[in-house]
Amino acid sequence: MLKYYVIEREIAGVGSLSPAALGDASGASCRAVAQVPGLQWQHSYVAADKTFCIYLAESEQAIRRHAELSGFPASRITEIRCLIDPTTERLGTAHGAAAAA
Repeated sequence: MLKYYVIEREIAGVGSLSPAALGDASGASCRAVAQVPGLQWQHSYVAADKTFCIYLAESEQAIRRHAELSGFPASRITEIRCLIDPTTERLGTAHGAAAAA
């Protein structure tokens, strides 16, 4: 079963990279994802000196393998227990493993 993870990657100056450099980084990440079974990159948020990447993965080990292959650090890996959003209050539901418990 795939679980959501947030991967914090400390990369000095990443927020100042050109669109072309970010495209190159995206390509490197996609090539690494293609080599790791049970891993899907959803998207990433780029801040000044780090990225916050959202992945679906079978395990933390798959994320660490991606980091090795891509050359991008996995400074912190956090498993997401559930997702809430503005509809959670109205619908009385959350999404994910913790929500089902």
